[in-house]
Amino acid sequence: MGVSLTVSKTYEKGVCLNSSAGLHNPVMIQEVLDALQPREGETYLDATFGAGGYTRAILDAVECKVLAFDRDPSAATAGLEMSQNYGGRLNFKLVPFAKLYDWTIEPGAEEALIGNFDGVVFDLGVSSMQIDQPERGFSFQVDGPIDMRMFKAGGAPVSEDGLSAKDVINEFDEAQLADIFFQLGEEKRSRAIAKAIVSRRSKKPFERTLDLAEVIEQAVGGRRGQARHPATRTFQSLRMFVNDELGQLVKGLSGAERCLKPGGRLVVVTFHSLEDRIVKRFFAQRAGKLERVSRHMPLSAGEGQAQSFQIVNQRSLTSSKGEIQVNPRARSARLRWGVRTDLPAFPLDFSNLGVPRIARVQA
Repeated sequence: MGVSLTVSKTYEKGVCLNSSAGLHNPVMIQEVLDALQPREGETYLDATFGAGGYTRAILDAVECKVLAFDRDPSAATAGLEMSQNYGGRLNFKLVPFAKLYDWTIEPGAEEALIGNFDGVVFDLGVSSMQIDQPERGFSFQVDGPIDMRMFKAGGAPVSEDGLSAKDVINEFDEAQLADIFFQLGEEKRSRAIAKAIVSRRSKKPFERTLDLAEVIEQAVGGRRGQARHPATRTFQSLRMFVNDELGQLVKGLSGAERCLKPGGRLVVVTFHSLEDRIVKRFFAQRAGKLERVSRHMPLSAGEGQAQSFQIVNQRSLTSSKGEIQVNPRARSARLRWGVRTDLPAFPLDFSNLGVPRIARVQA
């Protein structure tokens, strides 16, 4: 597995001490570096580049190379600038991390990708640069168009393909909406919210985020002194549905499994219970520890085969109190990681990883 390495830069929990003003400070950066154990001359994949916080920390730690992915065009500018600053040690690609799996099953992928990376890191949080842009439609705290597509940038989508959140809100039937809110947002009042949305849109279609947030708030009877806004879970579920975030996650994890060298490390930071459940079950399945819900159920794909990962931390790590004070968004962060063995990767399998079954069918 190699010797343990103490990284050359010093970080507080979540705050990069050598960063200049305005640089992105990713969640649990020290814990991620400790888990990833970057070494000189190795190659890493940052599957969720965002503003480049993890990539910068890895490149600053040792003389290594990083391939970075992101499907958000707003990340491309930062990726190009950082690539120039690091003398070719960074290669940025504007693609979703699910493409990692697609590429590994294409002809010729063995030479190009499979078994070529010493570490892969995922940060599954929506970055503040996305949430804080009203034109992206992610937030219920500022007014903007109800969009939420990750490939939306500069006020214009890269492609007209794919549903927006406005399409879902205005066109899906009441049962479909309630299902999305409950399964992806774990919203207990999903039926009441769906009913209120359908009733309101019959008079006037939804166009703006604050309008939608107000209807949701009224549907659940207001805040009643709660710190969390009543629209939080609904907006979260819409974003996850529109961008197929859980399906993308499974494909991304499976792609990472195929790309890692023996001894390579897969490090994943989640911010949502459904994401964390999928990651936990992914590692448990690959380590031979995932039990079927019932002994009468048939074996899922790959079950019973030799271990492709060793689990390092049986329990997830969480952000420190100090980091949460600096960045409240770190409160829900969970970190898990595992070490790749030299045994074959498991087949792609959605059935046993806790991915909700929600049909993307318009009314």
